[in-house]
Amino acid sequence: MNLQTDTLLSGYKIIQDKDAFMFGIDAVLLSNFAFSSIKLRDSGLDLGTGNGIIPLLLVDKVAHITGLEIQEKSAELAQKSLELNNLEEKIQIVKGDIKNVQTLFAKHAYDFVTSNPPYMISEHGKENPADEKAIARHEVLCKLEDVISAAEYLLKPHGKFFMIHRPFRLAEIFNCLQKYKLEAKRMCLVSPFAASEPNLVLIEARKNAQSRLKIEPEIIVYEKPGVYTESVKAIYKEMALK
Repeated sequence: MNLQTDTLLSGYKIIQDKDAFMFGIDAVLLSNFAFSSIKLRDSGLDLGTGNGIIPLLLVDKVAHITGLEIQEKSAELAQKSLELNNLEEKIQIVKGDIKNVQTLFAKHAYDFVTSNPPYMISEHGKENPADEKAIARHEVLCKLEDVISAAEYLLKPHGKFFMIHRPFRLAEIFNCLQKYKLEAKRMCLVSPFAASEPNLVLIEARKNAQSRLKIEPEIIVYEKPGVYTESVKAIYKEMALK
């Protein structure tokens, strides 16, 4: 592993493997999207937590958060980061498979669930199934339905599920959410540039909720290549990131 330790503006440190899948803007946008809808007393679970960036970004905004990660190296790094920050009482890292949540966690125990899952179906591109980056990007070890069914199992009645994904899969996402009694309540599209087609979508779904979807203003990431827009700079500041 090629490790580096980065310090967030909050003062928390995160250990990352430069040769593996490091966190990016997806996790930041998802954390900020969830932050606007969760409460300090809430407890949550992050499915596919990777190096634990989402728990670190949300830890001061909730009562407790658990990160579930199947890849051993990523889970170990996430555990080392929370120990480095003395956050063992507020964050728990569990190594395990999303498809086995029934054996790992109590049913209907969480106020919210977050997930930045693999976006691409396995047919999109040629990937090495054992490669850490491929596992993070492609549905090698879990599929969209595995993530959504796990969220349904974990959430309390009227609990909230936050996910970031690709707009080209929206029809599939909505169908799967409804199959598991999760109703999309809030959606925000994300585009790299003002004139670009959206390439990300943020979704908040609620368990056993009525059908009513709010479309939030689109997020534009860059003013020009390499320069974030003011709105994205504000998101990074709010989430205590440089």
